[in-house]
Amino acid sequence: MMVREPLFDGHGRRISDLRVSVTDRCNFRCQYCMPADGLPWLDREEILRFEEIERVVRLLAEMGVTDLRLTGGEPLVRREFPRLVAMLAAIPGIEDLSLTTNAYLLERDADALVEAGITRVNVSIDSLQRDRFFQLTRRDSLPRVLRGLEAIARHPEVRPIKVNAVALRGFTEEEALPFAEFARSTSYQVRFIEFMPLDGDRAWSRDQVLTGREIREIIDRVHPLEERPREPHATARVFRFKDGRGEIGFINPVSEPFCADCNRIRLTADGKLRTCLFSLHETDLRTPLRAGASDEELETILRNAVWRKELKHHVGERGFRQPPRSMSAIGG
Repeated sequence: MMVREPLFDGHGRRISDLRVSVTDRCNFRCQYCMPADGLPWLDREEILRFEEIERVVRLLAEMGVTDLRLTGGEPLVRREFPRLVAMLAAIPGIEDLSLTTNAYLLERDADALVEAGITRVNVSIDSLQRDRFFQLTRRDSLPRVLRGLEAIARHPEVRPIKVNAVALRGFTEEEALPFAEFARSTSYQVRFIEFMPLDGDRAWSRDQVLTGREIREIIDRVHPLEERPREPHATARVFRFKDGRGEIGFINPVSEPFCADCNRIRLTADGKLRTCLFSLHETDLRTPLRAGASDEELETILRNAVWRKELKHHVGERGFRQPPRSMSAIGG
């Protein structure tokens, strides 16, 4: 493996975590993400080919990126997705290869994904009640999603398995205790994620955000919690139940930003590098990739982009501007 100089931004943070969106397409229409009739999808030619993704990941691995998460849209709708996983798992330096999915196709693909090299999985489930799941995702798919979750859980080498729920005021208060019971009765770590201004309808407002602290208080009154030490670069504050039965996490980007030690960058499905989830600017990698740029030329582009990484996002501050892309087009 070739080793290059480590990758730092202009604030002294070493970059070691890459999120790669493999498609902007999704088979759900979650209210906090996209309109009911969906969004205009990218043309196939606009999307990075497997070999192009592999090349960028390999180059970043040579610069010290060790953690790779594959997202969408919904990554499992990308044709031959397990083949891409196997290509990326073979790259020297990648130590942690994880997946974020809505699990609709996970029962079909679980065995192939594990064989290809996936080591961790996050599954998005916003309600454990079928009618409320349908209300939020606009798909009556909860039983199928839970079967997908069970299918991946049958592989002990894939751990931890995390269940992510977006917290919405007026909805998730009722979900807090059922999810706490779910975390206590299974091996899954349930995590609540504050609603962020990345929705396709562009209707986000601060008063729709149900904070992690509020959910924690709902759970703590019934099942007392104690906080675990925060790992460096972690997005979640993780709590264990005091009686030792399970864990629950809170990702609070709106009420408690964790920008100070952020080590993440993102590659969109159409080959744009984003240095923050809320970036207003992107760096085009697809054009130089397809124009025959050398690794050294790509390295310079990557370093220059990462050097300009934002110190923090400005959600909730005066003058905040929602990025033009929604979450499905950026990558979870």
